[in-house]
Amino acid sequence: MLMILTEYLTRFESAFNVFSYLTMRAIMGALTALLISLLVGPWMIRRLSFHQIGQNVRALGPESHLPKAGTPTMGGTLILVAIIVSTLLWADLGNRFMWIVVIVTLAFGAIGFVDDYKKLVVGDTRGLPARWKYFWQSVAGLSAAVFLFSTAEDPAVEHALLLPFFKDLAIPLGAGYIVLAYLVIVGSSNAVNLTDGLDGLAIMPSVLIGGALGVFAYVIGNVNFSGYLGMPYIAGTGEMLVFCSALFGAGLGFLWFNTYPAQVFMGDVGALALGAALGTVAVAVRQEIVFFVMSGVFVVETVSVILQVASFKLTGRRIFRMAPLHHHYELKGWAEPKVIVRFWIITVVLVLVGLATLKIR
Repeated sequence: MLMILTEYLTRFESAFNVFSYLTMRAIMGALTALLISLLVGPWMIRRLSFHQIGQNVRALGPESHLPKAGTPTMGGTLILVAIIVSTLLWADLGNRFMWIVVIVTLAFGAIGFVDDYKKLVVGDTRGLPARWKYFWQSVAGLSAAVFLFSTAEDPAVEHALLLPFFKDLAIPLGAGYIVLAYLVIVGSSNAVNLTDGLDGLAIMPSVLIGGALGVFAYVIGNVNFSGYLGMPYIAGTGEMLVFCSALFGAGLGFLWFNTYPAQVFMGDVGALALGAALGTVAVAVRQEIVFFVMSGVFVVETVSVILQVASFKLTGRRIFRMAPLHHHYELKGWAEPKVIVRFWIITVVLVLVGLATLKIR
């Protein structure tokens, strides 16, 4: 919206032309989202506390989590408001990639909101039944995959699986693109949700990965930079830099209140939406493999749950003391901040490895 306004004001004052640059709008998007989070956050925490929308702590979990009972939850709505408002203010509203990532974020956020509402407000400990949660996730993820597949302007590039470290090597997927896109979007949504078990554990990796994906979006959406770095050019993807920057700013703003000891938790409404958003951007810029590497913490957390369930059902024994993996280390005696920071460090390293693929090819 502000992009349209600044274009109009440029007729009278050339200084407003600075807002036509994508990088400037990305910076403004990040700052706007950060400001919204910091300003709205305290009010939202007070409202959630007033309505007693607080975290329920399982008796079987680590004892250190018992004091967290009652901590305001559903704070992910703050993240969504900051991201969506900032994106709509600073992005090009005529860009198809911008709209699909915004719609996917809202759709998965709505699924998480219903789940949280049933658990915390209605008092139904099951929340949204798993089959219905997965059904609506599948509907949203598959719709996004079909949309991206059908609107591709250069199918030879947009429907291919790009391999990192190789300039001209890509695997044509054809209709298999829809399957891959669906798995990445839905899988990343659930992976972030599983990781969201400690203060700040899920939001910081999401911020780091979102920032890195924004760099990929900018490069791949710029004909000069993509050519120089040997990356495929996909027109329009650069605009997702504004969305990723808004996610970066909103995430940092939320972390201000979510850092240990947390004043608020994001809940499913935030975790499901953030995961789906990251997955959608990764699919749009054709960086699924790099995204898999950068999301190593999310991947390992998810695999730990799968292995734990499979082992218990098949052998009656547990591989880990508790799953997801972060609880295993807590029960081993690691302090919660130590687990969180070490997982952050691992994510920083993996994100740097992912960014290295821009140049090493």
